[in-house]
Amino acid sequence: MESLFSLLRKNVFNWKRRKSRQQLRLATVTWIERTYHRRRRQLVLGKLTPIEYETINSMARPA
Repeated sequence: MESLFSLLRKNVFNWKRRKSRQQLRLATVTWIERTYHRRRRQLVLGKLTPIEYETINSMARPA
């Protein structure tokens, strides 16, 4: 959890000042959904990122 907050502070909070809490919230959610979840390797997925896992599984499914 500490590494998440460290990355969030580095990539979202220190990057640009926001004019409102809503803008900060949107920037945080966007960063988590577009960057963090797509790059973070997950043990449940065999240490693959969600994008890598979906790519492998979509190619393995019969048409």
